This record gives sequence, C-alpha cells and structure tokens, in this order.
Amino acid sequence: MHPGRAVCIHGHFYQPPRENAWTGEIDRQPSAHPYHDWNERITAECYQPNADLGNYARMSFNFGPTLLSWMERKAPKTYAAVLEADRQSRCAIAQAYNHMILPLAPRRDRITQVVWGIRDFEYRFGRSPEGMWLPETAVDLETLEILAEQGIRFTVLAPHQGKQSDGAPVDSTVPYRVNLRAGRQIALFFYNGPLSNAVAFEGLLKDGQKFGERMLSEFSPEAKSPQLVHIAADGETYGHHHPGGEVALQQCIQFLEKKGVAITHYAETLVQHPPVDEAEIVEKSSWSCTHGIDRWWSDCGCVAGGHEGWNQAWRTPLRNALDWLRDETELRFEAAAAEFLKDPWEARDRFIRVMLDGSPGSINRFFEETGRRRLSDSERQTALRLMELQRHALLMYTSCGWFFDDLSRIETVQILQYAARVIEMGEELFKAPLEERFLGILEQARSNVPENGSGREVYRRLVVR
Repeated sequence: MHPGRAVCIHGHFYQPPRENAWTGEIDRQPSAHPYHDWNERITAECYQPNADLGNYARMSFNFGPTLLSWMERKAPKTYAAVLEADRQSRCAIAQAYNHMILPLAPRRDRITQVVWGIRDFEYRFGRSPEGMWLPETAVDLETLEILAEQGIRFTVLAPHQGKQSDGAPVDSTVPYRVNLRAGRQIALFFYNGPLSNAVAFEGLLKDGQKFGERMLSEFSPEAKSPQLVHIAADGETYGHHHPGGEVALQQCIQFLEKKGVAITHYAETLVQHPPVDEAEIVEKSSWSCTHGIDRWWSDCGCVAGGHEGWNQAWRTPLRNALDWLRDETELRFEAAAAEFLKDPWEARDRFIRVMLDGSPGSINRFFEETGRRRLSDSERQTALRLMELQRHALLMYTSCGWFFDDLSRIETVQILQYAARVIEMGEELFKAPLEERFLGILEQARSNVPENGSGREVYRRLVVR
C-alpha cells in the first residue's frame, strides 16, 4: 500500500417508506413497471447486483432503516448480503430513522429519529454505530449535539457545509472536529464535491478505469501527511440511476487496489488519523439545496421532476398543515399517555424495540420498562395505539414529500397518507375533530396539475379514496 493514500466511497442507500399506512404492505406502483413497486425495481437494478459483485464490503454505506425493514421481509438474500458485508469490514453507518430533515424538527423529534436509527442499526448489524448519516446531510449545531449525546462519533457533510476556524475552505482529504457543549466533540468528513458530482451527474460511471484514474488524480504528490480521497452519493447511483454503475464501481476499486491505494471507510480512518484541526459548520445547510434547507418548506427553486414552469408554492402550506396536526395531537398524546406511562416521550424512544420485534415478550418488556403501573389488556392496547399514532406522526415528515415538483406525486401522497392515519387514530383516541381543520390549511396548497386542484382535493382523491 502507498503510505498515506486511501480512498473511501460512501453510498447512501435509501428509499422512503412506501407501505400503506393501513395495511403495512406496499400497494402496486404502476410507474415501477414491470415490477410491483419501486423497492422491488431498485433492488433488481441496484441493491442485489452490488451484493453479487461484493461491492458493499469494499465501500462505506448506510441503508435507510425503513428500506432494510422492507428488505428483511421481501428481499432476504440482499438483506443478508448487506449484513454480511458489515460483518466482514464494519463499514456500515447508521441513518436517522425515516429521513426527516432534522433542523426543521422539534428537539424531541430529532432525538427520537436518532435513537430509532441507532437501535435499528444495533438490531440489524449486532453492534453500535460509530457514525450516522443525516438525511440530505441537513445539519445544525443542535443536531450535532444530539448525535454526540447519543454516542455518535462522526457524520459526513458536503464541502460547502463547513469552513475551517480561520474561515478558509475545508480540505476534504482530512477529518475535522467540532467542539460541542459539555466537553463533547464530533468528527466531520467533508466529501470531495466535484468528484462526487462527476459520479452522480456527469457520466463518470461509464468507465470504471476512468473512474479510478479520476480518484487517483485527486491525491497531491507533494502531500507530506496522509490523504483520504472520499466521495458520497446516493447508493442507487450504482446501477439504478446509472445502469452498469455497479460494475464501474467494482472496476474502480480493483484499479485502485492495483495502484497500491488502500480502500477504507470512515471509522477506520478515525482510528488511524484522528482529526487535528477544528471546523465550523454552516448552520441549516444540506447537500441538495443551495438555499440551505428551504427545499423542504418553501418554493426556493430547488426541484426534481423536470416540468418547466411548475412551482413548488405548495410546500409551505403542506408543512404548515403537518405542523398543525403534529402540535394539535402532541399535548393530547402526552396527557393520554401519561395515564399509562411514566414518561410518554421516553416511551416513544423505546417503542422502536416493539417496532422491530412485536412479539408478546417484547411488548411485555416495553411495558415493564415504561409502564406507570401494571396495565390491563385494554389499557395496554390504548397505549400501543398512542405509540402507533406517534410513529405515523414522524413518518409524515419523510423528506421525499417535499423533494420533487408536485403535491400529487407518490412521495407526497405517501406522507399525506401517514397524516390521514394520524387523523383517524387521533379522532378515535382523543374524541377531537382534526380532519377539517387540517384540510383547511392543506387547501392552500395547489397542484401544478389542474385536474388535481388543491391539497384538499389531492387528499380526497388520492389519499382517502
């Protein structure tokens, strides 16, 4: 190995939760034809081919917990390959649970997202995660504080999301530290932006050797200290977004190994080369919105979908409606759950154990740990319903609902379906009218497709048919 030259290729493998909020199964998605749904299609085009080539053990990766939950049930061969890759190299990191934009969320929702992501990782990979992927790499200091409080040692950001303490741009070849309150620290890796963009958007995956040569060219021959060349992109880049990309990835890794370059991952890098220099983050920034995190609440101009002339003014009333529903059910939840549980919010954090294992023994342990007293069967059922309401209230903030170009896309309809489930359970549990007020706010959102009309009509036609 060439002393001090190492490469890390990180794949952010993620799909939004697609399960029907009432049945727990994914409905047929015609746009994924000839497959039943997009999870099936992307597994065939990306997740399984990368497993077949042995790519996972040679890269750094995170898999979204909700995707792994589906994969465990529906694609067990691929699921097993992902877990085995981490057993070989300890290359996996965790992800905040259902890809909520954390800087836009209340503190306790951020905590639950981080805790659930950690517990899900521990359940699947059999160890504690050292790093965590932030959805859309959206970050602020409070989010970093929460990661550090929960034992996370590092995360990965885009280069424009940080600066050195003297104001200079960050150097992507070395890790940095951020000093936090209570004497805590967290390490940051800022990926190579131009190289990552070339992989994701500029056709670099058409030739695996050229991919490797480009990575090799990023090393400075004058460097006197160790260098890490690392990139981050959607994992789906390798085979789904770019057919054949999984082969190019394998060829790139093989080429670099022949050149004596070490193939590594972030946790290994931290052990060998702890951060020396300090960095500052750009508050409320992300990797895919040039305006920070506006993409997930406003018509900022950042969009995917490709319809010229469309606007995304619907984003703000959508978030306003969901925020109203969250806040309206929050106090009612707290009061109702306090009758059964010592601390309703701590119980919510612990509920991930029941989500992962719904056996009677797991449920019994949940109530032994969180119950205010010995509960009757009907009281336990009510408490579990309250937890389910909270689960759906978090799912309705999955980031993909705002990412694309229209209110009526399947990603936004999906989060509205979770909202509908919150409304249904909330009206039953709290005997409070919720739907009409929610729709009154949502009605201010307008689809770019004339026949779809307002948010109210989208909800009535596509969500609660």
